[in-house]
Amino acid sequence: MTEIDFYSGGDKLHTACRLVAKAMRKGLKVMIYTSDTSIVERLDKLLWTFSSIDFVPHCRVDDKLADVTPVILADKATKLPHDDVLLNLDVESPSFFSRFTRLIEIAGTTPEDTEAARKRYRFYQDRGYQIRHHNLGTV
Repeated sequence: MTEIDFYSGGDKLHTACRLVAKAMRKGLKVMIYTSDTSIVERLDKLLWTFSSIDFVPHCRVDDKLADVTPVILADKATKLPHDDVLLNLDVESPSFFSRFTRLIEIAGTTPEDTEAARKRYRFYQDRGYQIRHHNLGTV
């Protein structure tokens, strides 16, 4: 069964970058999914610049190097090159999430993001998934 972790209390895209870098250090491959192409664009740039010490090689899902790149950015689920970690940045729960060993969800700080994250949380909970919650806003 897919392991699910929810993160809340921090900047959504910066949190995504930090979690992706952490997963890579553990030798895991990560697919970052959102249907919002503007988020894909912003994250693509941010992954190159968010840290002076972490290098996060990544590409788009339709790139010819997707099968050998550890981090994949996707705005459609037409190709799923691996099944280690799915980092969902979409407002909806992806229909293909259960294919992955681990699912990471990040709740943004806006009221709309928070409400969408609550719906996703309930969706997984109603299906019997154990969910770990990490509040980044507390020390």
